[in-house]
Amino acid sequence: MIRRTHINAPGVDAGVTEAMIHNLVHRFYDRVRRDPLLGPVFNTTVEDWSTHLDKLCAFWSSVTLMTGRYKGTPMQTHAALPDISAAHFTRWLELFSATAHEVCPPAAAALFVDRAERIARSLQMGIAIERGEGVVRGSRLRNPMQPSSSSTSLERQ
Repeated sequence: MIRRTHINAPGVDAGVTEAMIHNLVHRFYDRVRRDPLLGPVFNTTVEDWSTHLDKLCAFWSSVTLMTGRYKGTPMQTHAALPDISAAHFTRWLELFSATAHEVCPPAAAALFVDRAERIARSLQMGIAIERGEGVVRGSRLRNPMQPSSSSTSLERQ
């Protein structure tokens, strides 16, 4: 269901459209599915890619155009993935930023990347809390690919 774009939505001034969202989401997740780090996580978790992509388009429509199309619980979904780490979020953001800059005009790409970074930080903090890991301002999930210099399970950004 397509709902109207809110007049004050951040995507309005950036030129975001539903077609742009569809193109970004589909191209990005084509890359995610082939990525050596992210592909195994998504390909073993997502059972119906068509439905998942529709949900993600609704999510980004709600975030950038304030359509209210998305109905879901992304925190619970991500927290349920036991092996998700900072390395996954870092790679996801790298691919997302590159794809957004390829398929969107500069203002729209900047908006998508800004929102993706904020969402990633929020998800990482929520997952850390769910796991009972210590959370401090400016921290993120532990990256198992990098040695830790302290006993905390979170690393400073």
